[in-house]
Amino acid sequence: MSIRLTLPQLPLLNQLAQPVVERLSPVTPFMAPNIDEPLITRFYNGHVAAITGAGSGIGRALALNLAQAGCNLALSDINAENLAETEQLLKEFKVTVTTQALDVSDKEAVFQWADQVVQDHGQVNFIFNNAGVALSSTVEGESIEEIEWVMGINFWGMVYGTKAFLPLIKQSVQQSNKAQNGHIINISSLFGLIAQPAQSAYNASKFAIRGFNESLRQELNIERSGVSITSVHPGGIKTNIANNARGNESISALGMATGAKGLKSFNKLLKFDPDMAAKIILMAAAKNQARCLIGDDAKIIDLIQRVFPSNYGEVMHKTTRWAAKAKKKAAAKKIAAK
Repeated sequence: MSIRLTLPQLPLLNQLAQPVVERLSPVTPFMAPNIDEPLITRFYNGHVAAITGAGSGIGRALALNLAQAGCNLALSDINAENLAETEQLLKEFKVTVTTQALDVSDKEAVFQWADQVVQDHGQVNFIFNNAGVALSSTVEGESIEEIEWVMGINFWGMVYGTKAFLPLIKQSVQQSNKAQNGHIINISSLFGLIAQPAQSAYNASKFAIRGFNESLRQELNIERSGVSITSVHPGGIKTNIANNARGNESISALGMATGAKGLKSFNKLLKFDPDMAAKIILMAAAKNQARCLIGDDAKIIDLIQRVFPSNYGEVMHKTTRWAAKAKKKAAAKKIAAK
């Protein structure tokens, strides 16, 4: 079936999006999020949270917001220097902070870290599996080793983190007679909702996280153990993921920029403030949301995928082409007016 998305349909789609997404996501879509700071403090204060990828971006923002709420922290990152910077930023808060240089794709290291967290803090209540990497390549252009690199960090890192911490979180909640909270927060992506060209490995990892999260949530709901999980799907957040991404020239066959120009284009899409993203994530877990969408881009694209489940790729491609033409026409008019 061919999809024709005409100009009048675009604002109509936007108007239709708001009430639908408001029902899907309680965290105030399409407007400045309403952050309930007292709720965040009540939920996290006096607890212990473990965070991967805490050296920058969302991970660092989560650490700072949790410390402000009075939550003790066990932080990890593969970059020890960045992790030390995060630790330094936390000095002003009266919470216990431990750090560990960690490669989340190393199963034994993740399990050892989880045990060390309980040894250091006496308990653990939350795991934020946040560490992630990206790869820009066509399927033909990427090597098996590159796909394994993405899956090893994004997917298996999340699996190891969940498997290592879940029994420890359950134990902490049970020992408190469920007076304490327990939650798993796994970061998927906007690209765990829709697929994009040149992102096959990244898409595969983030779709896998989403499926894993949704299955585990049902299990935890049935068990009624006092522990739950939230699947987080951020849009374009201002983080270092673009700067740390790998890629190759194969995407030029798709008309996509590579090298410095490609990096600049990627970074232009990353606009959402990581501090606000962290607050939204903390609110979502405190409210026990099943799914947390961050940014209007994530919410609109999620809606498009629901309205056009088999053809959203064509819809988005046509929309992108229309936007590019409109931008070019606007630029030409501006030059002509001078």
